[in-house]
Amino acid sequence: MDYKAIAQQTVQEILGYNQDTSGWKLVKTAKKITVYSKASKRFLGSLYRAEGIIPESSDKLSDFLYQPGNRVTWDKSLKAYNMVHKIDSDTFICHTITQSFALGSIAPRDFIDLVYIKHCDGNMDIVSSESVDLPEYSSSSNCIRGYNHPCGYVCSPLKEKPAYSKLVMFVQTEMRGKLTPSIIEKTMPSNLVSFILNAKDGIKAHKAPSAREHHKGHHSTKS
Repeated sequence: MDYKAIAQQTVQEILGYNQDTSGWKLVKTAKKITVYSKASKRFLGSLYRAEGIIPESSDKLSDFLYQPGNRVTWDKSLKAYNMVHKIDSDTFICHTITQSFALGSIAPRDFIDLVYIKHCDGNMDIVSSESVDLPEYSSSSNCIRGYNHPCGYVCSPLKEKPAYSKLVMFVQTEMRGKLTPSIIEKTMPSNLVSFILNAKDGIKAHKAPSAREHHKGHHSTKS
């Protein structure tokens, strides 16, 4: 399978979504985060667009969002997030397991996603992902294998505040299993708002020095 070609195609699709201004329907606004949706052209479901401002530069934000080591510490929707195959420095495959949600009515899902990071002009970074088959990672008996059609994060600096970024998320997830579309339409917008709020909190915690580091800063001695 030509993973690099798939990754290039996926990121171009995300760029297209980002430039598409027509047909979006506002479905949720909360805490300065907006969520829009429109019919997906990939499956019988919705393509969601969520937007928010994050107090971090675009390059550091894009790194923060995909780094497997950090992700489960702040993304409360995930049970596990691991890189299982590295293709090159910008392209890899991750295995993700979600928590159950909607008060347990939606069982955990797992996904095998091809992730690609593209650095664009104007300090804009795109982290794209799309589900792929990886035979050695068959679905766990405890999860339902979901499928992510082209998804991604677009991180671009605010002109008036370069240390802040506009984050635009695109999600079109085929949950599979026996879920009705109405359940997904009811829960997805709130989940996207929660993701951006959790990312903000995660970045804030990541940037703050630990008590130990703070202590060392005041009492360090030269050796």
